[in-house]
Amino acid sequence: MTDVILDAKGLRALAHPVRVQLTGLLRMYGPSTATRLAERLGIVSGAASYHLRQLASAGFVAEDTELGNARERWWRAVHRVTRIEDEDLAEQEPEAMLGFVRGVAAAHALRTQIAVAAYPALPRPWREALDMSDWILRLTPQEAVELDGELRAVIERYRQDGPGADAPAGAERVSLVLHLLPDPAADGQDAA
Repeated sequence: MTDVILDAKGLRALAHPVRVQLTGLLRMYGPSTATRLAERLGIVSGAASYHLRQLASAGFVAEDTELGNARERWWRAVHRVTRIEDEDLAEQEPEAMLGFVRGVAAAHALRTQIAVAAYPALPRPWREALDMSDWILRLTPQEAVELDGELRAVIERYRQDGPGADAPAGAERVSLVLHLLPDPAADGQDAA
């Protein structure tokens, strides 16, 4: 699997939160059916099928013909990572960009809620490893880009997960969510 760099068509295809979640589930857990994916998301299988077909037409998922039978249609992710490199895309497709960003934020929030709900049942070493921190920094846009690059370089030193990933004994899937967000409530003034 390779990375996909979003263009306007791809951005419009991912401008729905269900499509963001379906793509994420297929990337994380591997091939699945619309019925199974619908159960995970709490939606009807017809809706999952519709969104999977939309994702397929945009090249994000494909039918996995090695699995299933005439009654069961399996889907797999085509790419491992989605990236945006066109800095003008937000101006060209503002509604689609907003839909995509909202879908990603909703998926991150849901993943966090599920992990927090499971916290009491975690083994002690994993409870001690869990970290939900935030830092308030004062950066220029260029410094924010540099910080993001440095953090990504650190993350790249660790094993990426996905179907069939090779990992040592005792390794478990963890979710690292990075949000580098300007504070829309800030007015540029220090608090009194």
